[in-house]
Amino acid sequence: MRSLLRRMFIENWQRKLVSLILAMIIWMVVHHSMTVTKTVTNIPVKILNLPRGKTVEGLGPYGTLTKKIALTFTGNKGILEELTGSDIQVVIDAQGKTDEWIASIGKKNLVSLNPDFDLLRGISKVSHHDFIIKLSKLVTEKIPVVVTQPIGEAPKGYQFLDIWPYQFHLTLTGPEEAVKKLKAKGLKLTFNLSDISRAELDALMQQQKSKYTDEISFFVPERWKRIRIPFLSDTPYEIDDSTIKALRIDFARKNLLPIEGDIPIEVYFPPKYSETLNPNTYSLATNKFIQKKNGIKMLTAPLFAHGVSKLFLDIMKDHMQIAIIAAPKSERQNLLWHIQFLSPHDLEDLYVAKVLSQGGSKELYDLQPHLREEYLRNRFRSYMNRFRLYTMDDQKLSLDIELMADAISVTSKTPLNLSK
Repeated sequence: MRSLLRRMFIENWQRKLVSLILAMIIWMVVHHSMTVTKTVTNIPVKILNLPRGKTVEGLGPYGTLTKKIALTFTGNKGILEELTGSDIQVVIDAQGKTDEWIASIGKKNLVSLNPDFDLLRGISKVSHHDFIIKLSKLVTEKIPVVVTQPIGEAPKGYQFLDIWPYQFHLTLTGPEEAVKKLKAKGLKLTFNLSDISRAELDALMQQQKSKYTDEISFFVPERWKRIRIPFLSDTPYEIDDSTIKALRIDFARKNLLPIEGDIPIEVYFPPKYSETLNPNTYSLATNKFIQKKNGIKMLTAPLFAHGVSKLFLDIMKDHMQIAIIAAPKSERQNLLWHIQFLSPHDLEDLYVAKVLSQGGSKELYDLQPHLREEYLRNRFRSYMNRFRLYTMDDQKLSLDIELMADAISVTSKTPLNLSK
């Protein structure tokens, strides 16, 4: 065995070393001189010298299209094996072009993005499917942007109230067909409440100076005020509307607020049923939690609200009543009911005046006066729309209301604590 190894590696080792080196050189020369064909995808395309007032759909701010191309190369095997779409770029000259044409792409249109890649040595032929470029008129329009209901959950201990303002405009410049279509359809901007932490809201709440500290405005950070339009650009557009700085998400502490006092409860008799259903034929029956006080029937059980502010509740508590809508049994087995607010326009004015008289936040007073009032009125209406009655156990009040022989019976599906 030892002699065999000696003959293989020691004897005439100089010749064997030269042979090995020559073999390696020959292999490298043959390998690098071999011609292969390879298709490379995701190659960026850049358009130069566009005619004045013209553009191409999907053209980014630096003249690069969002749409990428696939090219088939014939050339040096050793170089093409390492080639990817990020190593090269296609550059097309649009000078003198009109309307629509099929771009012819050859070696002269290729630019190396990788300093280690030699285009002249590496590629001998370029082929591709038809690549159509269509010029469009360059137009500028204001595109409506609507802020939708957010997704996700509000931080623990808080309840989402509203977003304001809920509509903006984005000044967009681009190809006429795409921009006109966007203007007709509009854009949507959606936030995720899960991106807001409880610590952030707690810190904002501690800064409140008003005695009514159960509501807070989270001002949307700049990085959220962007919107993606993938078919026009790879980068998001920043909304340039002047009112975007006021964009906020309102929250309320998720506390049960007691409604002080009893709530009047009345029956509405629709005129179309008045021959059989009217105050003379049916009356609202009293029971443990519906009692008559000074001639007025009241719901006397302790009730609560949340998702509104204490100020709102203080203003509204003496201007609300429960309204039951009478209907024959043939139409409804269980009668409908809802909370009704009296003189809502006057109460809205009072709410706005009270908030402004308290001083409010610096951000509120940074708004122009008409926007400040619009914001507060929007918040008041949002409170009215979302207002619900709750029991002490934080359950929505659910009433079972039926038409009896000569009375209207009201029972509660949710437990009521009748001890006051």
